[in-house]
Amino acid sequence: MNLVSLSALSPEDVRAIWRLAALPPVDVQGAAAWSFEGNGIRTRTTFLKAFHELNLSVIELPNLLKTNERVCDLAGYLDPFYDIYVIRESNHERLAEFAASSRRPVVNAMSNAGHPCEVLTDAYFIETTIGPIQKVRICLWGPPTNVFRSWHELASVLGFTLVHVCHESFHETIPNVAFSSASPEAADVVITDGWPRGTEQLSRPLSVEDLARMGNPVLLPTPPFTVGGELSVDPRRYPHFAGYEQKKLLLPVQRAVLQYLLAT
Repeated sequence: MNLVSLSALSPEDVRAIWRLAALPPVDVQGAAAWSFEGNGIRTRTTFLKAFHELNLSVIELPNLLKTNERVCDLAGYLDPFYDIYVIRESNHERLAEFAASSRRPVVNAMSNAGHPCEVLTDAYFIETTIGPIQKVRICLWGPPTNVFRSWHELASVLGFTLVHVCHESFHETIPNVAFSSASPEAADVVITDGWPRGTEQLSRPLSVEDLARMGNPVLLPTPPFTVGGELSVDPRRYPHFAGYEQKKLLLPVQRAVLQYLLAT
C-alpha cells in the first residue's frame, strides 16, 4: 500500500491512521529510504523524528528520481534494501510510476500534485479540536495548489463538502467541492496556501474583513505563509489563528502513516 495521493485511501484507512496518531510510538524497526527535494523544514523535521521514534534506520538517497534510469529498474535494485520509501519529488507522475513499480510502500512527502501528509495532519487537527470533519464548515481560500488538491481528494474520500473560494477561471467540477468567487456566509475554519507563480493577478489576499464576514473562523495558513501575499492579515494578530503548535501534529500523523503502511 502506498500514500502517493489521498484518493488511494479509504475512509477506514484515514480513520486507522488517525487512531494510530493518538497512540504512543512503537518499535517497528526496519530500513527507510529518504529522498527529499527542496527545503520543507517542517516536513523534514517531523519525518526524521518519526523515523527515530519508530526505530527505523534511514539512508538518504538524494535526488532519487532525478536520474534518467527507469523507475522499474530503480525499484528492482533498491527494494531488497528497504522496507519503505519517503520521497519529496516535484514530478508527481514519476513518483507515482516509481510507487507502482516498487514492492515496498511509498510515501509522498510532497509533489507538484499533492501534499497528502500535510492535509491528513490538518484534517486530524480539525477532527480533534473543532469537531467531526463531516460537520465542520471548511473554506479553502486562493487559487488551486498541491495542498488544495489533496483537500479535494480527502473531501471525496471522507464524504464532506468544502467551499473553495478563488477566481472563476479556476473553478472546476469536482465532487464534494463547491467553488465560489465570494466568501461563504459562515465558516468554521479557513485554510490558505501560498499562491502558485503566475496566479497573483487573479488572486485576492484573505483579509480581516473577509474573516469577520465568515464569523471569525479558525485561521489555518499552510506554511510557509506570506503576509502581503495570500494573507493581508498577520495571523499573530488574529485571535483565532490555529497557532504554530498546530503543526506539532505533523509528527504523530507522519509516524502513524509510516506505521500503518509498514503494517499493511
